[in-house]
Amino acid sequence: MDLGITERLAPLLEQVKAFIANEIAPPEGEYLAEIGNGDRWQFTPRQTEIMEGLKAKAREQGLWNFFLTEGEHSSGLSTVEYAYLAEEMGKSHIASEVFNCAAPDTGNMEVLAKYGSEAQQKEWLEPLMAGEIRSAYAMTEPGVASSDATNICTRAELDGDEWVINGEKHWISGAGDPRCKIMIVMVKTDPDAPKHQQQSQILVPLDTPGVEILRPMHVFSMDDAPHGHMHLRFDNVRVPKDNIILGPGRGFEISQGRLGPGRIHHCMRALGAAEKALQLMCERATTRVAFGKPLARLGGNVDIIANARMDIEQARLLTLKAAWMMDHRDPKEARIWISMIKTAVPNVTLKIIDEAIQMFGGLGVSQDTPLATMYMGQRTLRLADGPDAVHRMVVGRHELKKYVTQDDVNATFRDG
Repeated sequence: MDLGITERLAPLLEQVKAFIANEIAPPEGEYLAEIGNGDRWQFTPRQTEIMEGLKAKAREQGLWNFFLTEGEHSSGLSTVEYAYLAEEMGKSHIASEVFNCAAPDTGNMEVLAKYGSEAQQKEWLEPLMAGEIRSAYAMTEPGVASSDATNICTRAELDGDEWVINGEKHWISGAGDPRCKIMIVMVKTDPDAPKHQQQSQILVPLDTPGVEILRPMHVFSMDDAPHGHMHLRFDNVRVPKDNIILGPGRGFEISQGRLGPGRIHHCMRALGAAEKALQLMCERATTRVAFGKPLARLGGNVDIIANARMDIEQARLLTLKAAWMMDHRDPKEARIWISMIKTAVPNVTLKIIDEAIQMFGGLGVSQDTPLATMYMGQRTLRLADGPDAVHRMVVGRHELKKYVTQDDVNATFRDG
């Protein structure tokens, strides 16, 4: 099991690090400061100039679409190799988008590349891979526990050559972005089918009549504009019959194929955030003086720093093993490892960010450091793509299978 940096990856990794340091970092503060100048849900001319300029430079240098690891659109990298690149992107608020490796687009591109028809790929995958548009993935609903995808209630009924969609979705990340043109929507097409064959996934352009943005959902009282996490209503929304992906009843299957890589990508980027927080903590500890000593020599701060380094190294190894399992094992076997990292990594990162905040004092929760925003993102990650409790259930149930029968395990969790 080789989890190291390959000869193929090494020069690319250095190129990505240099691009982030020399091209992205200098204008990043200005880009973020532009949010709120005028309409919060539109990009200012300066933001557009910065982002599109960086994207053009990245694409020109071949630093583009690293995340696809199989198929005709593949970058040629393995999931393990991509892990190292994603970690570097996680140290910056905007780097993932610059390299066209930002969620939710990455997951949607993977779905279209793997399951989409030729026409669907032509209309939506190509502009997404070119970085010309953004997208959203609409699964979570306000009325049901959407961590269980079989609960989804939004209905899609076939009327001639069109699907008619009715229902509500919320926490739809990216739907506030004016560049968001397409959504993949999880719907129920056959409530009488077997439990995991009732759902389908349908492509819905954001400007389709009947699609209504009700409000932005706030995260820790912040709207996360202009990206946003929107509450949407679908009121007799009509889309062509051919907008369904793979076919009726295949939605649960698609979601499992989409969420696996997506969860790994989230954890890879989270490790980058942990490294950034540790860097800020160490810089503060060695330059800030209190009671006549650097903070690094006060209290248990050196132990806190040591524990942070050890926690990151352990979490990285677990993440790289999950990535290796995605590359070399059946997805069902990899699923256990993905659930492990989806629980472990955000919690490790949160702990390190929290300690960094303590090292900065009041400044740590202010707008003068990125730590408060980083904390918000990582705390939300404990809920996104499945909450901790669900992933622990997956891991625990798998572990118990070694000691009891499957029926006993199912009876313990009462979820079949």
